[in-house]
Amino acid sequence: MCLGAHADVIRLKNGKTIVADSTHESNGRIEYTIGDNSFAIPGALVEKIDTGGARPVPTTREPLPPVEVPQMREPAGTAQELNSTVIHGGRIDADALKTIEDQGVPERSAAANFLAAQFEERQNNFPAAGRYLQTALTFKPDDGVLLEQYAAVLLQLNRKAESVSFAERAAHASPQSGETLAVLGYAYYQNDRNRDAIAAWKKSLDLRPSAQVRQLLERAQRESAAEAEFRQQESSHFVLRYEGSHVLDSLRSEILNVLETQYNTLQNDLGVTPRYSIAVSLYTEQAFFDVTQAPAWTAALNDGKIRIPVSGLTVMTPELTRVLRHELTHSFIAQVTHGNVPQWLNEGIAQLEEPATTSHVGTRLAAVYASGNQIRLNQLEGSFQSYSAPEAMVAYAEALAAAECIRTNYGVGDLARILQRLGEGQPIESALRNTIHGGYAQFEGELADYLKRNYGQ
Repeated sequence: MCLGAHADVIRLKNGKTIVADSTHESNGRIEYTIGDNSFAIPGALVEKIDTGGARPVPTTREPLPPVEVPQMREPAGTAQELNSTVIHGGRIDADALKTIEDQGVPERSAAANFLAAQFEERQNNFPAAGRYLQTALTFKPDDGVLLEQYAAVLLQLNRKAESVSFAERAAHASPQSGETLAVLGYAYYQNDRNRDAIAAWKKSLDLRPSAQVRQLLERAQRESAAEAEFRQQESSHFVLRYEGSHVLDSLRSEILNVLETQYNTLQNDLGVTPRYSIAVSLYTEQAFFDVTQAPAWTAALNDGKIRIPVSGLTVMTPELTRVLRHELTHSFIAQVTHGNVPQWLNEGIAQLEEPATTSHVGTRLAAVYASGNQIRLNQLEGSFQSYSAPEAMVAYAEALAAAECIRTNYGVGDLARILQRLGEGQPIESALRNTIHGGYAQFEGELADYLKRNYGQ
């Protein structure tokens, strides 16, 4: 999609690169173009620019591993022979589970319900996993692993405030468990208790080295340093954090107005309401990249909190409006799906809500699909964060086209229903088949036809 034999390569001080069609410096910023789009980054982030080099061919790469809540561990005393009794034929035997509970042995009843929860967790059915863990805790209310796993599932369900008390009880029951302290830190972090999160993760790492926990700790430390002097403003559904000297009162009010308006729109479009206030942090560009470690092409980030660079802005702009709508959509999608959503659908719906259309790239996309050279959707299920700017442009364009095709052919209601089925733990293939009556192969064909019909020459 990015045509042209030569390119400028912007080499950043953090070791990453941006491949652009053209570059120039203006007022301390490096402005560059990729295709029809223009971007800018602070000059302080740039090591050097190599001009006129050969353009690399875009490829797809494995994304960096996401930071997630740890998966279930088995509590002490779990009888493995229960597994074939409780789970067989690819499902949970409710009658067998009740029979075990009626025997009146708390340890076996807790273990049986844990195994059922573990089965549902592996199917990404977190609501059901939570119910089984809650039952298990009625039989062993002080079991550290059960408490830890219930706290983790509550986090997956975005029941953040509830997760803290269970994580704290788990840490009290298992004070020498690195895994339990990792979940406790995550619960604190999701509840904006960064100081407590940092302390918990440090203790966790002392007990059990973990690259994932180290990544979380470093993120929280960067965030705490950047936001040490931040102020806070709240609205009906948002907690806005900002550095007072960089964000005008009028701009903050406009930002909250856009977010509240989009909140109501998303409630109608997706049929869900987030349980808690959504955190939004406004940064200088330098602070944004320091905190998030995001690629230079990133305009904003939603990692459970909406993070937006607003350097130099004094009034609401159309671009900032689109960014706010886009990132808030991710918060709603996370609420519906509990994180069980392929990135192409996540980004596609978020772009629709900006609102964006494929009109500016449709002709090129139609040609790419006609030649069979598109990136297959099943290759776009993971994060786009490790992509170069040209690769990201292709990924986002295909994601938008896919979501637009579903909305046009089946209606916005089916987009919401796909998300709901993902939230119930269905894989994306099943969610597609149960909604638009076809899996990836059929939908890829529909998408190619949609692009040819609207943009083909």
